Amino acid sequence: QVQVVESGGGLVQAGGSLRLSCAASGRTFSSYAMGWFRQAPGKERECVAAIRWSGGYKYYADSVKGRFTISGDNAKNLVYLQMNSLKPEDTAVYYCAANDNPYSSIWYQVRGYDYWGQGTQVTVSS
Repeated sequence: QVQVVESGGGLVQAGGSLRLSCAASGRTFSSYAMGWFRQAPGKERECVAAIRWSGGYKYYADSVKGRFTISGDNAKNLVYLQMNSLKPEDTAVYYCAANDNPYSSIWYQVRGYDYWGQGTQVTVSS
């Protein structure tokens, strides 16, 4: 019933930028946190950035701090990921996720999310 759809991936040269968009929807769905995750071949899925609407807390992986920015609209269950100064190591499938658990303390971890998008490929060439 809950649908998560992300878009905006593509091919970009190192140093370039991309903006990913994601919307979660459902008849009665209201997210408490949303996040962006990525998975490269041979690697575990990791949280890149996440936002907990209450308090406006944001999490960023050390590898993307200063380069990526997460933002969104709580009322619309909408989240964006602005990615600047992209590096080849950023290449991965990027997934958007949402949770509706107001008691979760792991809103920046994979296991803290129940609803996932299909993924969008981001490829950064060198």
